[in-house]
Amino acid sequence: MPLVTVPIVDILSATPRSRLVRFDLRGQPLSFAPGQAVMVGAHAQTERRPYSIASSPEQTLETGCLELLVSVENDGSLGANFGSAARDTLVDVEGPIGGFTLPTHARDSWLLFVAGGAGIAPLRAMLDHVLRAGPAYRPSLLYSARRADEFAFIDELRAHSDAGLLELHQTVTRDDSPSWTGRRGRVGQAHFEALLHEPAATLCFVCGPDAFVKESVATITALGVPEVQIRTDSWGR
Repeated sequence: MPLVTVPIVDILSATPRSRLVRFDLRGQPLSFAPGQAVMVGAHAQTERRPYSIASSPEQTLETGCLELLVSVENDGSLGANFGSAARDTLVDVEGPIGGFTLPTHARDSWLLFVAGGAGIAPLRAMLDHVLRAGPAYRPSLLYSARRADEFAFIDELRAHSDAGLLELHQTVTRDDSPSWTGRRGRVGQAHFEALLHEPAATLCFVCGPDAFVKESVATITALGVPEVQIRTDSWGR
């Protein structure tokens, strides 16, 4: 796999528990498909770990920057893979890796994206790519987070929704604040019924913690989406 050494150019607060880390590719080629990941490690460090790419190929080409959504560690850092995690810190990026991608020629116009927490990262890349394709697809997003302030990219996603480009549904699982007026509770049948307009003709992409993905897939399948039309990406949290 190609390996490039690139500097961190921005570390932005995405949520209280995550940061959007931007790397300047400095004109170096990094070809990837929406939904794929890269292996990241501090410069000259042998250990690397995977992170989903949060920017679409089109966004990355336009800005010259690669974006990752990175969870904050218990000590408040981004972990050893990002070195000092300051502007101009050099990081080695290897990849791309992973098969959690959009089909090259999707026959289904209905697309359902299901995100649990930081699982929004690769789905954001997919959504940007799909929306640039125009009205050929009808995407919807079910996004679950613990609290109302933990929805990454939410302003961007709501802008797509307000423009009529995306059907957006959110739910919180641990937020009792009266300021939140949206849905509450773990994703379940009622959430999916509101978004699955033609189950047999819907292509689904689910990303999040293992239990979240497993439960979502079981529900989607029970509602009539064929297993061959469900793509997943999960991790043990």
